[in-house]
Amino acid sequence: MTTTETTTAAELFSRTLRLDSRPNPYPLYEQMLDLPVTEMSDGSWLVSRHADIKRVLHDPRISANRLDPNAPDPGEAKAPASFLVQDAPSHDRLRGLVMKEFVPRVIGMRDHLEELVGKLLDAHLSDGPGQLDIVDDLAYPLPVTVICELLGVPQEDEPIFGEFARKLTRGLDPVEEPDEAEIRELTQVRNALIDYLNGLIVEKTRNPGDDLLSAFMPADPTVDRLGPLDLRATLALLLIAGHETTVNLIANGTLALLRNPDALARLRNEPELATMLVEEVLRYDPPVQMTARSTTADIEIGGVLVPAGSALRVMLAAGNRDTDVFADADQFVPDRPNNAHLGFGGGVHYCVGAMLARAEAQIALTALSRRLDNPRLVADPPPYRENAVLRGPEHLLVSFDRLRK
Repeated sequence: MTTTETTTAAELFSRTLRLDSRPNPYPLYEQMLDLPVTEMSDGSWLVSRHADIKRVLHDPRISANRLDPNAPDPGEAKAPASFLVQDAPSHDRLRGLVMKEFVPRVIGMRDHLEELVGKLLDAHLSDGPGQLDIVDDLAYPLPVTVICELLGVPQEDEPIFGEFARKLTRGLDPVEEPDEAEIRELTQVRNALIDYLNGLIVEKTRNPGDDLLSAFMPADPTVDRLGPLDLRATLALLLIAGHETTVNLIANGTLALLRNPDALARLRNEPELATMLVEEVLRYDPPVQMTARSTTADIEIGGVLVPAGSALRVMLAAGNRDTDVFADADQFVPDRPNNAHLGFGGGVHYCVGAMLARAEAQIALTALSRRLDNPRLVADPPPYRENAVLRGPEHLLVSFDRLRK
């Protein structure tokens, strides 16, 4: 693993953002491991090794405020920041309020998730050859349906915020030269989402139900609650990030299984393998490839002194292939022991929806392995979405000889 002298960290990072790198950015991440903590030309710092990333994610002097020297000005957008990019104590309070209501609803959902997966696949039952788009037919509708049910979003409104999600998550990518038209569109989409959420909140205030949104607005005024701005930001976070990552997890997992037929056969015969297998998907091809942080003090990371006020590019997918931590790091090992992957981040900002995403992926991948006879990829690599941060196929066409009940 040797990085050429002429290849800089900035060049490697820039190449990961290019669409032609989307099918396989891992050779670039491998080169980044030779440049573990490196200042780039825009003043931000690249962090790529597993140990350094863990340090960044757990050090309280490193902020979730994502300073980005290239980020577009949000302009007139009315969307407040979610607790995802806040620090203690506000982060801890808001996250605690959300988890208090979210976790009890997720526990015990497996039977319902199996029912939903079954219905989605039943729509394509076939005694002969057929084809599925894993993204459109399963990986997208499953988490969207679940998060809408949890939050009390009307089913007929699912396509509305689906379009919001597509555009807003594209805005997560670091952009070296943001286009003014794209910035205006992003601001308009953010404001449209906020207007939609305001209407939803008004409706739930008038007609509360047994859903998360209603629970976030308790009738008892003495109970600690999310304020209006935090409520909107939390709803936006759960609706968008709460399903976009799971779409990629299921699609990337399916792709890994079809490229590794021995693992597919094992899962078909050993459904209990699903737990470890999904953890390996989170390591091998994580749905979130990178994140961002900033320093609030001069901090030594990997033997390098990073100044206060520095933006950090935290390359989660590179850390997941660090050979100092993972043997055969470029191999998909479905029963990998002691899998200390970074797929859900770490520290106080560990993914809020990790429990739900794991369950959805375990059930979906197990069902595919059991019900599809002789599944095979129509195109390899499949077409990928533009997003480099939330990386996954735009479509994943799979042919099969039969889709059994």
